[in-house]
Amino acid sequence: MMQQMKQSHDTYGSNQDAAPDAQLMPWSYRLPIWGRFLVDLVSGIIVGVVGTMAHRMGASMNIPYGLAIAYLMVIISTWSARSRDGVSGLALHLIGSSLVVWTVMSGYGPGGDAMIPVGFGGDDPMPFFSEQAGYMWLYGVVLIPVVMLVLPKRWFVTPPRKETRDGAFAADTQTNEGKTSDNAQPVE
Repeated sequence: MMQQMKQSHDTYGSNQDAAPDAQLMPWSYRLPIWGRFLVDLVSGIIVGVVGTMAHRMGASMNIPYGLAIAYLMVIISTWSARSRDGVSGLALHLIGSSLVVWTVMSGYGPGGDAMIPVGFGGDDPMPFFSEQAGYMWLYGVVLIPVVMLVLPKRWFVTPPRKETRDGAFAADTQTNEGKTSDNAQPVE
């Protein structure tokens, strides 16, 4: 039993020999834990603001490309937060984006217009996405991170880079033994 625990502990990159060189990881992975958490929170806030501004693009023509762009930003930013700091980073990202979208951005803009218009009501026919894009954004900004929370941890691994002969960097997907590496973890 003890042998299995030690082997399992060493398999996931916790020993010093298997740890990647900190300089070969992306810049945000090299920050101290408080810096990485701050990056997660600020990126969530930025995604909330920019996504709220973008989600209505094309909705009046029933081609919601703005909603697609906003969702793509949420997916990429949430993936990065979970990859960098695990569930704690994803939680901070979710808090930042949800707080901005559901409180600050759900009010009225400087000109008096609603930032996230929902619930038009009335007899005039409106395009589907013109009526529903606000709801889709409000719920999607919470639902996407929750779905990404239950995905396998191995989908959120950032392999360290390796230096090539010409001085550039490439992703290091091989370990010293020639096996594919699945143990790249954030460097603390």
